[in-house]
Amino acid sequence: MEWYGYGAMAYTLSLIETAILISKGLVPATVIAEIIQIGHSLLSRPVKLNPGVNDVLPLLQDKYCLVVVTKGDLLDQERKLKKSGLLPYFYRVEVLSEKRESNYLHLINILDIQPSEFLMVGNSLKSDILPVLAIGGNAVHVPMSSVWHHESVESPTSSSYMEIATLSELPGVLSL
Repeated sequence: MEWYGYGAMAYTLSLIETAILISKGLVPATVIAEIIQIGHSLLSRPVKLNPGVNDVLPLLQDKYCLVVVTKGDLLDQERKLKKSGLLPYFYRVEVLSEKRESNYLHLINILDIQPSEFLMVGNSLKSDILPVLAIGGNAVHVPMSSVWHHESVESPTSSSYMEIATLSELPGVLSL
């Protein structure tokens, strides 16, 4: 992640690098071609939306300025957003190499709002929730069924934080 970041292309490069290392530079071109094919298959997978996304976004779009904040490879993330059909719901898309407090502060400046007016809804405590709480924003965590070891952290105790089981609960939390 330090060198390549996140996403399918970073994963593919890591596989190639590993193949070169374990073969001591003797990996056959056919193996590299197979690894590249794995990368292509990852990039061409259908986008799987989290439950409730298609129901909730139309409700939120008329009341809020919706912004996608994601991390990873720009082309990969743009491709996924386009394939998802969700782009019309969003005012802005931010693809970051890493989600840091400084990135969220920059976005808040662009949006011309105060941190207390910003609500992050995300599935990663480490990347989505904690940096936003640290700058004085609000956050709603929608946990996934499994957590990547790299993303595993303790739940915050802030009054600006809450957890919901599914995205479908968000309109009720926002009193829509």
